[in-house]
Amino acid sequence: MKAALISLGSVSSKWIYEEMKKCFDEVDFLDLRKFEVLIDSKEPGVFYEGEDLGHYDCIYARGSFKYAELLRCITDLLVSKGVYMPLAPTVFSDAHDKLLTHLCLQKKGIPMPRTYLVSDIPAAKEMLKQVKYPIVMKFPKGTHGKGVMFGESYASSAAMLDAFTALKQPLLIQEFIDTDGVDYRAIVVGGRVVAAMKRVAAKGENRSNVHAGGKGEPVTLDYKSRIVAIDSAAALKADILAVDIMIGRKGPVVLEVNSSPGLQGITEATKINVASAIAKYLSERTKQKLESKKPDVMADLEIQDVSKQLTTNIKVRGGKIILPEFVTDMTNFREDEELIFEVKDGKLTVERL
Repeated sequence: MKAALISLGSVSSKWIYEEMKKCFDEVDFLDLRKFEVLIDSKEPGVFYEGEDLGHYDCIYARGSFKYAELLRCITDLLVSKGVYMPLAPTVFSDAHDKLLTHLCLQKKGIPMPRTYLVSDIPAAKEMLKQVKYPIVMKFPKGTHGKGVMFGESYASSAAMLDAFTALKQPLLIQEFIDTDGVDYRAIVVGGRVVAAMKRVAAKGENRSNVHAGGKGEPVTLDYKSRIVAIDSAAALKADILAVDIMIGRKGPVVLEVNSSPGLQGITEATKINVASAIAKYLSERTKQKLESKKPDVMADLEIQDVSKQLTTNIKVRGGKIILPEFVTDMTNFREDEELIFEVKDGKLTVERL
């Protein structure tokens, strides 16, 4: 199996690359800044250092919000070639824009803070007259807690906005959830939380981001918070995603997601090799995808009752078991089809009616 990691060269990406080398036959580390994309109705192409990218069985693309458009173009053109990628092309637009993230979560009914979008600073000042304080103000695009402001009153919030008048860009106004400067980061890989940490804001700081001086501590999330994190990844169409959660009086709410999360903080806090978990999952999914492409020789010979086995994880959402993609591909089960389920001695049998 041949894989590639597309990255800007962060420490976290290098960790993942080293772990991927243990799981794949060949792995290339590709600098995102050296890519070129040809968008053409007849012969679109993805080029690296001026040459055609070539074939890979698996590509994991990472990068900051500054490269969101390039990442989406690259992955959108490659997905049609049968390459396994853990992030759908839309992830690079949706996860890097807080507004689009909230829209994806809203469509799936995932809890989040009440959020208002205003077009500019004058419109924001009008909205400030209607909201309850304290509030959080942030720009749709940003990372590591940058561009986040906290307003205790109309006067203080309006004064902060005056300093940003020259920016002339949309602004998000969000209800403030008081958790004493504590939030949680969960890393979701393949429909399960592989690591989670509690982040406590530094003294005098509302942001709990590790980059803003927050302290990370290992934690085991409660069931509801795990489900919220897993459902958030599914809503964004991401097999690998960091989900930031606050737990308020009404339960967990999602603050933000990160499609290219840093791993240093959570690895140090939890002592879990998250990079290894990611690499192993990429390998397993790539094997499954390649297996599903193999010609069924037994079927060609018209030999019946051929069983197929593959060890994998399952997803459980709301108490329901979600079958892996390769199972539905092999069985051709349909949603409107009636099936017979039999459970005996720990074995589940499913047959058509």
